Amino acid sequence: MRCPACQFNGTRVVDSRPVDDNKEIRRRRECESCSYRFTTFERIEETPLIVVKKDGSREEFSREKILRGLIRACEKRPVPLSRLEEIVIEIEKQLRRIGNAEVHSDAVGEMVMDHLAKVDEVAYVRFASVYRQFKDINVFIQELKEILHRQSDVK
Repeated sequence: MRCPACQFNGTRVVDSRPVDDNKEIRRRRECESCSYRFTTFERIEETPLIVVKKDGSREEFSREKILRGLIRACEKRPVPLSRLEEIVIEIEKQLRRIGNAEVHSDAVGEMVMDHLAKVDEVAYVRFASVYRQFKDINVFIQELKEILHRQSDVK
């Protein structure tokens, strides 16, 4: 393994532990040259999951892309990064359980919104406003009314 700091091609494993229901191994490594410590993840290579975009183009499912969107939606909100990472893992699990090699971006976006609605309402509205491309304030107000309605149903 190459060190990301000095590019030396020798590292040692300091710590290993399973994550994500034993589907992944998290390894803490240390460079033998500069002693820089970093984390790597080892995971089973699964068949690619293809996301069909609204314009019909296709791209490989990206955990990182979803995580970036969640981080943006939760900016300055009291949601820990670890919770956002859990959401990404859960979404990928759900998509793989469906069993299709291709999934529409709409389905992915709805899954993200379902999870965000349970975690932080402000982050949910932020994500929804970008994802659903609210055209005017009336659409935005309608979305807020639906949130309030769901809250009253829970109480």
